[in-house]
Parts: sequence; structure tokens; C-alpha cells
Amino acid sequence: MFKHQREIRIEWGDCDPADIVFYPRYFAFFDASTGELFNAMGYSLSRIREQAHCVGFPMVDTRSQFYKASKYGDLVNIESEFTEIGRASFCVQHRLFNRGDLAVECSEKRVWACVNEEGKLQAQAIPDDVRNLMLS
Repeated sequence: MFKHQREIRIEWGDCDPADIVFYPRYFAFFDASTGELFNAMGYSLSRIREQAHCVGFPMVDTRSQFYKASKYGDLVNIESEFTEIGRASFCVQHRLFNRGDLAVECSEKRVWACVNEEGKLQAQAIPDDVRNLMLS
């Protein structure tokens, strides 16, 4: 399945007074990594909104395990990969490495969401062209 990786440097604003990453910041890192995963496939959120007429891919479940702290100034690598593709939902696995060691693992379940005729948000089938790229 499609994979992407990116490096980020831990900033001062990501950290708590003990100088380690405040855990909610990891979820922001992973959310941005999902966006970058789609960008790497050629499907930016603006393209999804303009061409597919959908609002994006809201999260319906997320889970993380924390193994090693990351600190201010650390350069970390985030590997993101699609792990399951359903009709209207998909799962992404993120693995954050710090100096080669697995520091955090996160799984997300998201839905392909569009606004229906009544103006309500509704899960819809993932378009075939997007699905094919996810599976590549």
C-alpha cells in the first residue's frame, strides 16, 4: 500500500515544561502526516474539495502507543502508510522514529466525507482513482 515519510524538527512550542513533546502534539504531527500522504499521491485537500466535491477525511478512531520521549530540537522521521481500505473508510498507520528508535506508533481510521443533497456530512465511497493510488 502507498507509503510516505517526512522529517520534522521538534519545536519549542511542541514541548511541555520538562522539555519533552506534550502528547497531543503527536496527534497534530500525525494528522499533518496523513495530509502529506495524500499530497504525495497528488491529492491535496484543495483538490479533493474542488474536484471530488468532498470535504475531506475526518477521523473516527485513533490510538497511540508511546515508547520513547522526544525532546526539543530532535529531528524525527514519521513513516505513514495506508493499512486498510474499505468502501468509504480507510486506516493509516504512523510510526515516529527518533534516532532510529521507534518512539510512537499511531493508527487512525478515517472516512471519505462529502456533503449530501440535504447539506449534511455523509461518508461516501472512496473514488476509484484515489483507491487505486492508496493500494499502490
